[in-house]
Amino acid sequence: MPKGRKRVEEEQQEVEEEKEEEPIEEAEDTGEEEGSKEGAGTVVTATVSGGYPVIDVEEIEGVGRVTAQKLREAGYNTARDVAFASVKELSDILGSEDRAKQIIASAQKLIGLTPFITAYELYEKRRGIRRISTGVRALDELLGGGIETKAITELVGEFGSGKTQLCHQLSIMVQLPEDKGGLKAKALYVDTENTFRPERIMQIAKYRGLDPQEALRNILYARAYNSDHQMMIVEESKKIIEKENIGLIVIDSLVAHFRSEYPGRENLAERQQKLNHHIAQLLRIADIYNAAVVVTNQVVAQPDVFFGNPLKPAGGNVIAHGATYRVWLRKGKENVRIAKIFDSPYHPEREVTFRITEEGVVD
Repeated sequence: MPKGRKRVEEEQQEVEEEKEEEPIEEAEDTGEEEGSKEGAGTVVTATVSGGYPVIDVEEIEGVGRVTAQKLREAGYNTARDVAFASVKELSDILGSEDRAKQIIASAQKLIGLTPFITAYELYEKRRGIRRISTGVRALDELLGGGIETKAITELVGEFGSGKTQLCHQLSIMVQLPEDKGGLKAKALYVDTENTFRPERIMQIAKYRGLDPQEALRNILYARAYNSDHQMMIVEESKKIIEKENIGLIVIDSLVAHFRSEYPGRENLAERQQKLNHHIAQLLRIADIYNAAVVVTNQVVAQPDVFFGNPLKPAGGNVIAHGATYRVWLRKGKENVRIAKIFDSPYHPEREVTFRITEEGVVD
């Protein structure tokens, strides 16, 4: 039978792969103590990113050459990437849920990821969190020092409220040295609404004392044409974050494609499920690579609200629960804008003002 033959072929292929991997795995147990492998040419790296050691995926117990190749092709290059993956993600790659569980457990053990730590240990780990200055003293005070790494900061507001302007400025500020409020790193800018303007970057860079053309070279730009493309870009970013020294990821805007592709109540459940996966994807990247993630969000009207603000952020509870810090931007008089932090684990709810000028976003 065709299906039977196909299944037999798949099983034979898996057996052959396991046979190929066995010598590699034996070499892991009996090889050099320094962690190098003569056949594969891989070496355990001693660098640390986001609080976890960067160790090649082939150093994971139970992962041989064939499996390592599959994982790398799927974007899992280090033990840290595998340790934070879900069982479903790896089982789709490896074809076995039990094997996926075993490899994830081995990866977590390898990088020292334990199920429980004390609150004090967490406090010590959070001391490694960095902040990117917004370039506006009032906004920095509102956010407790700036945009935080290992977190998602959501900028909510109507059109013209300054969301994109602030994203442009943050893409410049992250390039500054740490003593000037930056991370001396690059930015990844995912543009979903075709609102990114290199000319604006050059204006802000010049005002901030940076070479405008060099500033542009330090921003990696990606135009997302639909929600699947948007999620694929974020997934692919894992391959370049460390190589390119990316400290900031901007998604402008987060929900635009999801709203246009899944209209109506009949598509709401599917849209929210997909959006939830995207938010989880961003949170994981922020945590693993100690990067800051900034997303912009649109607003929707509530016709049944007669008192108070009739607008609310798009995306519903999925984004409300997923975003770490939520800042509402609105227009004031002339070029003045008002920022209010309305959801945060520890910031008080308050408002500040800032201005948008030719030089960028200023006090």
